[in-house]
Amino acid sequence: MIHKIELSSAVLHGSFSNNYKPIITIQSGDSLHLTTPDIQWGYSPSSEEDRLVFSSREKETSPGHPIIGPIAIHGAKPGMVLEVRLNDLVPGWYGRNWAGGNKSWQNEQLGIVQSEKVQLDWELNPTSMTGTCTIGERKFHVGLSPFMGLMGVAPIEPGVLPTAPPRYCGGNIDCKELVRGSSLFLPISVDGALFSIGDGHALQGDGESSGTAIECPMDFVDITLIIHEHMSLKMPKANTPAGWITFGFDEDLNKATAIALNEMVEHMAKIYGISKVEATALSSVAVDLHVTQVVNGVKGVHAILPHGVIR
Repeated sequence: MIHKIELSSAVLHGSFSNNYKPIITIQSGDSLHLTTPDIQWGYSPSSEEDRLVFSSREKETSPGHPIIGPIAIHGAKPGMVLEVRLNDLVPGWYGRNWAGGNKSWQNEQLGIVQSEKVQLDWELNPTSMTGTCTIGERKFHVGLSPFMGLMGVAPIEPGVLPTAPPRYCGGNIDCKELVRGSSLFLPISVDGALFSIGDGHALQGDGESSGTAIECPMDFVDITLIIHEHMSLKMPKANTPAGWITFGFDEDLNKATAIALNEMVEHMAKIYGISKVEATALSSVAVDLHVTQVVNGVKGVHAILPHGVIR
């Protein structure tokens, strides 16, 4: 079954909590069709139409990313795994990203805390998958590779938690490899899973260096949610066009790297039927370690095992 969720404040929230009531309960294997707002809680369907601004139904004092959900899946229990299949992603016609003008570790290191904040306005073409911005009198062009920055299930911890840091249950992962055709696997901590999604990106480099990608609304998001009763995970894992991916999150980049690598070598040991030490040796010749992002408080690293690299 396909469920279409219309964009409104009634389906949006800006924090995580396992006490939030689901906006819908679906069956495992059902699909959802969504439209998601931009990072500033707005949406315009075309350059000729006004941009509407939404709010969080949870009335947080300082809401974070605008995310749709929670979506409950019938029969989902702690210890199971939720697969999020990304069937299609179509960005809207506009996007923005920013740099400088605020205190952050990367701005301090680059010496641009006191600089005037720069905003790049991008015109996006979802047909040709290209984007254009103007800096001064020069135009800059990029090819788009859209993905959802934030996909996660509710954490087991009590209270209201911010959206910014990624966690063991997913959230603001910001991995540019999670494009159309990918599956993200998330460990479930609470009944119903309580999945939420948002934070559309039209294009991002590994690291998300300035703190933002091309932040954009998504005109169309098509996902399928599947419960795996007999799969077990401690951290998110993904199967993408680039390969199998494991993730590590920590304030310390070294620790984040160690988590991602440990998850990958354990994955390799299982699928190839070899020891962890042997898998570590293989990983050194086949696996790529990428810095996912360094700007969300908790840093992210992802390890990629490309399809077919080991035969």
